[in-house]
Amino acid sequence: MGLSVIGAGYGRTGTLSLKRALEMLGYRKCHHMIEVINKPGEPDKWLDAIDNPDVDWDDLFDGFQACVDWPACHFYQALADYYLDAKVVLTVRDPRDWFDSMSATTLSVIRPRLADPENRNLGTELVIKGAFEGNMDDADHAVEMFNRHTREVIDFIDEDRLLVYDVREGWGPLCAFLGKPVPADPFPRINSRDEFHGIFFGAGRSAS
Repeated sequence: MGLSVIGAGYGRTGTLSLKRALEMLGYRKCHHMIEVINKPGEPDKWLDAIDNPDVDWDDLFDGFQACVDWPACHFYQALADYYLDAKVVLTVRDPRDWFDSMSATTLSVIRPRLADPENRNLGTELVIKGAFEGNMDDADHAVEMFNRHTREVIDFIDEDRLLVYDVREGWGPLCAFLGKPVPADPFPRINSRDEFHGIFFGAGRSAS
């Protein structure tokens, strides 16, 4: 099947809303970190992908036509080179608001795991070491890293293949870019800070 849409934006940039939107537009299943969390053995496959230059992308994305969020966004360059006909969507938001949201959600899950250096996990490898270069507590550094990622995606992906997109813009830019009719249903709004733990880890459960 292969990927038709590659999300290059970091988590907490509306990626779960974009996942639902792409599925509403007819893309058969959109990969997101939530699939990794909910499928036994999946994290180990992605940890192997970090170390393995000969990744079988078709196996990792078997059954999916699109991907957003981590872990896929970490590999957007390799995916864009492999799926040459896929379009790329870079979700963005105000960088400081992004860091505040990350701190209240994703980083709050990862922090307790840092106490055990033997516990190699995707959050540490892709988010802390990858997106934050090891420094997740300095807001100015986080803003610099977010902006650098944005620039790198824009520089790497051909202009006619890339949409830089804020999900608050709704259906219009996304549908125009993908050549899809605008749905009658409202654009999905999913995964606010208050919803985060319930969506990813179940109501009443702690992520740690």
